[in-house]
Amino acid sequence: VLFPFANLLVKASGILVREKVSDIEEVEPGKEVLERPHLDYRMDYSKALADEMTAAGIDLVVLAGFLTIIDEQVYEAFPNRIINVHPSLIPSFCGKGFYGIRVYEAALAYGVKVTGATVHFVNEEVDGGKIIAQKAVEVQPDDTPETLQKRIMQQAEWIILPQAIDDIANNRI
Repeated sequence: VLFPFANLLVKASGILVREKVSDIEEVEPGKEVLERPHLDYRMDYSKALADEMTAAGIDLVVLAGFLTIIDEQVYEAFPNRIINVHPSLIPSFCGKGFYGIRVYEAALAYGVKVTGATVHFVNEEVDGGKIIAQKAVEVQPDDTPETLQKRIMQQAEWIILPQAIDDIANNRI
C-alpha cells in the first residue's frame, strides 16, 4: 500500500492522518480519521498511529508535509518502510527546527547558491536516515523563501519523491 503527499499519511488503507479534520474536504464512508489533537500525548499519538498502520497492513509510509516528529513506536514498527522528503540537500539545513518555510529562510540567509530536496528513510535522528535521492535546485538572486519553496517543490520534490516510491515499490531500493 503506497500513500503519498501533503499530510495524508495513510490513504489507500482507509486511514487518514491530518493535523486537523477540517483539513480534509471529504471523508468517504468507512474511512477512519486519526486526528492528533484528540490524542493527549505524543506517545499516545505514535502508538495509535503505529497500531492503525500495522492493522491496515501498510507497506510504505510516505511523509510529505507531515510536520510531526514521529517516535520509535512508529519507526521501529516500520524499519526502512518510512520515507520523508526534506526541502534541502541533507546534511544542510536539516534536523530539529528545520521545517516548513524555515528551511528556505535559512538557505537564503546563509547565501547558498544551490539547494534542493532529499528523500530519505526515517529513523531516530530527525532527517538523519539513509539518503535515497537528492536533486539540486539553483538559488536565484531575487529569491524569497516562498519563491524558493515553490521552485524546490516543482523542480525537485515532485520529481524525486514519486521516483523513490516507484523504486521502493519495484524493489530497486
